[in-house]
Amino acid sequence: MKYIFDLAETTKIINRINQLSPTTKNLWGKMNVSQMLAHCTVTYEMVYTDKYPKPNSFKRFLLKTFVKKAVVSDKPYPKNGRTAPQFLITSTREFEEEKKKLIEYLKKTQTLGESHFDNKESHSFGKLTAQEWNNLFYKHIDHHLTQFGV
Repeated sequence: MKYIFDLAETTKIINRINQLSPTTKNLWGKMNVSQMLAHCTVTYEMVYTDKYPKPNSFKRFLLKTFVKKAVVSDKPYPKNGRTAPQFLITSTREFEEEKKKLIEYLKKTQTLGESHFDNKESHSFGKLTAQEWNNLFYKHIDHHLTQFGV
């Protein structure tokens, strides 16, 4: 799997994002392009903000036991997979604003680097290695950029 903490890979992802336009159509799924950008931003908001409350200990146990492997492994996500409620974006979003926000989070993540994330507590899965964080970040954004043909 490509390594999101590598500047060259982050640049490639940003270049892919910059190929999108407000009228880019999805190849599968229900979200429009602005909603997809907002959806991808949720991952970073969970890391950098307190916008989303952490799940209680029982829910965290369930997430660690039954969901974590699918999220942090290097196995790609299937098309049309289910998502957690906090990741559902159904409201209208402004394309340029969502694009800018996501790119800023990508740059921040790359700048902080793998040492910042190694053994860092995640929102839902407990402590993750830098490789697990990479897989979580890269796999998710790559899946959705592919969903929109870039």
